[in-house]
Amino acid sequence: MQVACAACPIRYRAVCATCEADDLDQLESTKYYRRYDAGQTVVLSGERMDFVASVVSGVASLTQTMEDGRTQMVGLLLPSDFLGRPGRGTAAYTVTATSDLLLCCFRRRPFEALMARTPRIAARLLDMTLDELDAAREWLLLLGRKSAREKIASFLAILVRRETALRQDAPSGRTAITLPLTREAMADYLGLTLETVSRQISALKRDGVIELEGKRHVIVPDFSRLVAESGDDADGGPLS
Repeated sequence: MQVACAACPIRYRAVCATCEADDLDQLESTKYYRRYDAGQTVVLSGERMDFVASVVSGVASLTQTMEDGRTQMVGLLLPSDFLGRPGRGTAAYTVTATSDLLLCCFRRRPFEALMARTPRIAARLLDMTLDELDAAREWLLLLGRKSAREKIASFLAILVRRETALRQDAPSGRTAITLPLTREAMADYLGLTLETVSRQISALKRDGVIELEGKRHVIVPDFSRLVAESGDDADGGPLS
């Protein structure tokens, strides 16, 4: 599979979002695709990385392993997110496909050279990095201060926002999403038990906040109500 950059489904949110035609031509010359099955390891922490990449479809988890062997999920990569760090030759985290995953990869050294020649790409990557920092700070609030119900609602709201943003739209009306994690993985990511996750999802369904089709497909009839359940305002920030 080889998709032209101009036709890419993540074109307007990925690292190439601000690229002009000549920039895209240079990216085309160095890109290639990699597919991973759900559960497959993309790269291990500390392993050499000869590429950077954008997530085209699917979701990957970032995990860190402690000295005693325990692991902790520390983040997710969703479509349009950037994997890897220019200037660093090894992976900071273990990256695992949590669903079937498609990456648009760029060889690291040519990409670094292109960044040096093309300020638009470097500026876009900086914007994405700052957005990631903001998201990490919000996640600290979620983990430290929110109730179990608010955590589940916040996670679902994040997924809805990302799903609609890829369509260059804002959440409105009924929105369908596919959960990128099993309930066990959600529990790990949100700092909850499996039983609590299952109980809170059932409660949100019973109260009409969400509808379920199977275990992984969720329909949000009214996004504003989901946001209210998350303890955030319409823009995703905490309510005062």
